Amino acid sequence: LVVADDPWVVSEVHAALSIGANELIDHSDPSTAAVAADDASVDVVVVDLQVASMGGMAVTRSIRDLSEPVPVVLLLDRQADTFLAGRSGAEAWVVKPFTTSALRTAVSDASGEA
Repeated sequence: LVVADDPWVVSEVHAALSIGANELIDHSDPSTAAVAADDASVDVVVVDLQVASMGGMAVTRSIRDLSEPVPVVLLLDRQADTFLAGRSGAEAWVVKPFTTSALRTAVSDASGEA
């Protein structure tokens, strides 16, 4: 699940992760992201730090509140945000602009894939 409302962010995530059997679901409403992640039984959620009025930290916390939380990768705006990302409960994060390799590694780390 990709939770972002900025077209360039969505495009970059798709470019990095649209490989093999990966199916990406776009979701631009942060207030319903946790429900969407739960309903779609996703393996990992990629959340932009700045998405609509809720923000990535709040989305991450709402996903943590699910009965079966899903791993979260946060897309941060600056290196200084890494402290907050860790406090929010995200399993991994990358700072924008990110490389394809960095995002793939973060998703792999968050989902527990080798």
